[in-house]
Amino acid sequence: MVSAQIAAVAIFLVMFLLLVLEKFPRHLVTLACGLATLVIVFGICMHDPAAVAESLSFQSFLSPTFWYSLGEVETTTGINWETILFIAGMMIMVEGMAKSGFFRWLCIRLARMVHFKPAPLFILFMILSAALSMFIDSITVIMFLAAVTVELAQILRLSPTPLILAEIFCANLGGSATMCGDPPNIIIGASLGYSFFDFITNTGLIALAALVLVVPYFYFFFRKHLVPAFPQGESPVSFPQPREAITSKRSFLLSCLIFAAAVVLLITHAQTGLTVATIGVVIGVVTLLAAGKDAPSLLRRLDYATLLFFIGLFIAVSGLEYTGVLDLLAQFIQYVSGGNVYIMVAIIIWGSALASAFIDNIPFAATMIPVIRTLSQVQGVELQTLAWALSVGTDIGGSATPIGASANVVGTSIAAKNGYPVTWGQYCKAQAPATILVLVVATVIIFVRYL
Repeated sequence: MVSAQIAAVAIFLVMFLLLVLEKFPRHLVTLACGLATLVIVFGICMHDPAAVAESLSFQSFLSPTFWYSLGEVETTTGINWETILFIAGMMIMVEGMAKSGFFRWLCIRLARMVHFKPAPLFILFMILSAALSMFIDSITVIMFLAAVTVELAQILRLSPTPLILAEIFCANLGGSATMCGDPPNIIIGASLGYSFFDFITNTGLIALAALVLVVPYFYFFFRKHLVPAFPQGESPVSFPQPREAITSKRSFLLSCLIFAAAVVLLITHAQTGLTVATIGVVIGVVTLLAAGKDAPSLLRRLDYATLLFFIGLFIAVSGLEYTGVLDLLAQFIQYVSGGNVYIMVAIIIWGSALASAFIDNIPFAATMIPVIRTLSQVQGVELQTLAWALSVGTDIGGSATPIGASANVVGTSIAAKNGYPVTWGQYCKAQAPATILVLVVATVIIFVRYL
């Protein structure tokens, strides 16, 4: 097993290095490293065909709980097909909404509300991103807002990159506020028996305090990029009217109804039992049916590279899961904390954040749940305190790098697809300091309020 662990870590580090260097398309990097995990780790080192099958996780499609579940969230090793299907379905919906002119209509509406001034729009979109992500999965929020932002940038002659980066961070921050906002929170809440209101009255207050600091941080960080909205001599009157953006009233109305249905399904999925995989498939199929003869063009415009990126990444991370590397990491955090409750909480927050910046925060959150249970029993620390520390660390830490959270990957992919590629340097320069700022705020609040 030691050789398998070394191989899994080595493959992950190579993948991470290649992603940072950006010499090759990132979906090819993750797919190649995923294949290496299957062959080297599971095949050569472990001689375990079952591990290969579990990593590919095709059997999950046959499980009734994959499509419908009112019980606890099941966390499996390998490709998270629920996430893949959900993202694919939301991509189809977003493409359909864009084709109807919905995003262009919305961005012109918002721009006219603030008289086409970039700074107020920048702040408005950050707050909107955080608020929506409290109730809708941050992936869906970023798909929606990034599409609007690209349209808006074309009208105002701005680069959409600063707005998209700020929206990504605020989406992750807003998602940390509620149980349904981010997948790790769903896992923590379902496993430990916490409700929506438990989260919003604890992590929600932390997220609100952090948002008050994050909005001015991003404004001052990107203020030089918020140039005047329009060239000299051009006035808002010369910009198009919202109604001119609508290509088809029928398609526009159907897009609004489908989006509203998606929001309702996502908010109520804990009560209805419909999984995000089911919601993604239903929304995607309904959008294609509504598109009629335009359905093939919607399918051709999907960002398949992003879906392949996730598949390769899930397989590479499964090497760390299956060989027990993530378990060793959790045990290390438990050992280093000793008996000092302040050190214990700080390590959970900052350790979870550091780990989530580089690996999928979903399996890490699932791995840490039994650890915080044990710490609570042995050290006599309130379980809720450790749960909120884990929630904030995993949710916020993922914002620090382009691969730390699904919303990051989707947002930067939309920017690149529209001709605005975001390098690791650009991303981390803006997001890493904001991540540290929020983690400091969270640490202080947890220390003062709970210890």
